Amino acid sequence: MAGEPSYLEKLFSLKGRVAVVTGGMGQLGAQYVGALAAAGAQVAVYDLQGKPNAALKKLAQSHEVRFFAVDITDRRSLEKATDELEAAWGAPGILINNAAIDFPPQPAGEKSVAGSLSQWERVLKVNVTGVFLCCQVIGERMGKARSGSIINISSTYGMVSPDQRIYSAPGRTGQFLKPAAYGVSKAGVLNLTRYLATYWADRGIRVNALSLGGVYNHQEPSFVKNYSQRAPMGRMAREDEYNGAILFLASDASSYMTGANLVIDGGWTAW
Repeated sequence: MAGEPSYLEKLFSLKGRVAVVTGGMGQLGAQYVGALAAAGAQVAVYDLQGKPNAALKKLAQSHEVRFFAVDITDRRSLEKATDELEAAWGAPGILINNAAIDFPPQPAGEKSVAGSLSQWERVLKVNVTGVFLCCQVIGERMGKARSGSIINISSTYGMVSPDQRIYSAPGRTGQFLKPAAYGVSKAGVLNLTRYLATYWADRGIRVNALSLGGVYNHQEPSFVKNYSQRAPMGRMAREDEYNGAILFLASDASSYMTGANLVIDGGWTAW
């Protein structure tokens, strides 16, 4: 019949599904929220900020998007928001574990292998423990429904060590190094993904990772140049270039995919 959705539209459709995006007010998180909403999902944004920016407010006027002030390192905060979400829309069927923190490159020195202890502990608490808690709290609801897709956002630095050469810049005195904590946290996310994929496979929950390359965000010109020269495609990613992968992993288009790591990095890890 005329007007019926095509096979591809049905395959990638998220109509009737409830999605949670952590860190949904950040540069990439907001992109994921928009992509999921455009595909028909009801989207809950979990973020410390709680209050949306102008772009997300506008999106919420035309799509079903709700905002929750959530600390992903606090189980009670996660449970409270998810209880409210489930009462309004039903159990979440999609979880994007996007929230994460990082620290900038630091001058090389005695402590620069991992940065300060406080930085190390903070990064691991948010990037690993936070993901673990989100998977526990929301995965429990998915398990009861026997259906769900969890997408854990990782990084090329979860697979390979940082190329410290790209952090040098004109005018800087001495060598600057990216601390170890971020890469260690993203490697942990990859193994947690594999663990949960096998743990929940018989309950209809798929768990996959999406490992991203660097995204342009008005960084110093010297860094953008260094990064681009290191990437086979010769540039950093645009902020919208991961949306297709998010829709693929969230939808029935990836229905036989679990425990996998989808790498989109402009070829960074290919050499």
